[in-house]
Amino acid sequence: MELNILTLCYLIGSVTFILGLKMLSNPATARKGNLIAAGGMIIAILGTIFLYEEGGQKLGNYPWIFGGIAIGTLIGFLAAKKVKMTAMPEMVSMFNGMGGACAALISIVEFNHLIKLAEFHPSGKGFLLIILLGLIIGSISFAGSMIAWGKLNGKVKDFSFPGQHIFNIVLLLVIVGLAAYLIGWTPANGQLIFYAIFALSLLYGVFFVFPIGGADMPVVISLLNSFTGVAAACGGFLYDNKVMLTGGILVGAAGTLLTILMCKAMNRSLANVLIGSFGGHKTAGAAGSKEQGAYKEISLSDTAVLMSYSSKVYIVPGYGLAVAQAQHACHELEKLLEAKGVEVKYAIHPVAGRMPGHMNVLLAEADVPYEKLLEMEQANDDFPATDVVLILGANDVVNPAAKTDPSSPIYGMPILDVELAKNVIVNKRSMKPGYAGIENDLFFQPKTSMLFGDAKKVLQDLIAEIKNL
Repeated sequence: MELNILTLCYLIGSVTFILGLKMLSNPATARKGNLIAAGGMIIAILGTIFLYEEGGQKLGNYPWIFGGIAIGTLIGFLAAKKVKMTAMPEMVSMFNGMGGACAALISIVEFNHLIKLAEFHPSGKGFLLIILLGLIIGSISFAGSMIAWGKLNGKVKDFSFPGQHIFNIVLLLVIVGLAAYLIGWTPANGQLIFYAIFALSLLYGVFFVFPIGGADMPVVISLLNSFTGVAAACGGFLYDNKVMLTGGILVGAAGTLLTILMCKAMNRSLANVLIGSFGGHKTAGAAGSKEQGAYKEISLSDTAVLMSYSSKVYIVPGYGLAVAQAQHACHELEKLLEAKGVEVKYAIHPVAGRMPGHMNVLLAEADVPYEKLLEMEQANDDFPATDVVLILGANDVVNPAAKTDPSSPIYGMPILDVELAKNVIVNKRSMKPGYAGIENDLFFQPKTSMLFGDAKKVLQDLIAEIKNL
């Protein structure tokens, strides 16, 4: 009877994961979907702790189990509560890395268990294959996610050396070769080889992410997320745990699909992302070295008049908006302009910010209606009929070089065609290049005006100017 109840717990958990993932696709239901999936996970965890048994024995060790859960819950709650929206991408990367580490630790524990049971023989080769897959994929995900976390918060710089991609390929082949040798020949020094695979997988994860440039980090985070899902699914195979298997497959599939979609949005293949080092510092000099014309500035009062007497205004949010925590001021500007009869919408690029959906989450936090957030294709069709485009901290996703300069590292990447609007106003702190490290031709075009300053302060002052008109 207890087994049937446990199966029901796992079924509920699997269904809530699928339902929660579906609800996450819409900001209006995302919060509820997250809670539903979390509730299903709690049911599955409690069911495993109290109902699972093997050989007539239950898990036991309840103080250790609940002590670990309590500590993890407290750390996770405080970290999520205190994190700034600008630091959300690195938190996602770190949490994803923890998932990979858990999968790798499960593989280590199960390998040692396999050795103790003297099951290291042909009948256990399938089990050993799953253990090694979880170890390799989980270790790569953990090490790569930690490097990604360091890059996103500025503690780790891009690093590459001549022939690094060849080195990475050779290292991966060595890992696969050692794994095949361990499975096929079951050598006496199996434990030594196993831990060598573990160490080399960690090393590969580090060198796998090191050379990848900043503008490609959202793609890499998504790819590493899919790795963690696959590693978790391996754990589900090891324990014959249906809910763990389902959750891992969902994460792996969703991460893979998201990676493909982002590559499509950038008009690049995954291989090009991983090998091309787009956004790395080595491309910045070449891309930003050409001579540009002069840019022109616009005052707050002129901006207020221009926007107040427009029929249609588009706002393009970028990382600068997130840094300044200006989403609430942005929403206030939107409401103020609409009260004056101006139609206001937001143009969202698929890879704006530091992770997929970064801008959507940021604006949802300020209660911006979801229907006002237009995807790139919709916004591009609307720009020719737009009076003013206000760009807040976005850079590379509005750079015309992606369409006009074959020598640019972002050439071929679909962008927001803001230059088609009648007027373009760009808010930046300075003329410093964006995340990809390249100059933006848009800033020097005749229809573009620069409005320098912190996004939150500029928006607050702009609101005051509009109210005084």
